[in-house]
Amino acid sequence: MGIPTLISTSTASDAASVDITSGIDSTYDEYMFVLTDIGPATNDVMWTWNMSADSGSNYNVTKTTTYFRATHNEADTEGSTNLAYSVSDDIAQGTGFQTLAEGVGSDADESSAGILHLFSPASTTYVKHFYSRVANTKHSPDAQDIFVAGYGNTTSAVDAVQFKMSSGNFDGVIQLFGIA
Repeated sequence: MGIPTLISTSTASDAASVDITSGIDSTYDEYMFVLTDIGPATNDVMWTWNMSADSGSNYNVTKTTTYFRATHNEADTEGSTNLAYSVSDDIAQGTGFQTLAEGVGSDADESSAGILHLFSPASTTYVKHFYSRVANTKHSPDAQDIFVAGYGNTTSAVDAVQFKMSSGNFDGVIQLFGIA
């Protein structure tokens, strides 16, 4: 991995979404979003994201993705661990928002944090690959390690992204870095 350069910091306080509409261009071939202390106002929601190819007018880039997770229940009871692919959380050539963490809890000790990498978003030749890894404390309460990977199936330049919960507002910090 190259050297990260901080481009912007967005702090959400009871926000419906965070839209990053500047700083994603041809300057870097790789961009990294650092997601810190993402806490929803509503219990048991999905933490999601999507891309835009029109400066944030629409967040509807067609995607193909895969989603899997490792889970361990706080009670540490028999059968409380799981490693699974989640067909309901991946996207097969759809434009909807991609889940990065599921069932995020709203208690003070429940939140999400992670990193999302986006490759060559300014390319007008290739699709836009990405992957993420998010640590999540689910409302149940379960600790989760969630992996998502895929691509935005567009040869248009991606120049904006949006992060939001499936329902309700959230708090948290999202930093955008360029990787040299």
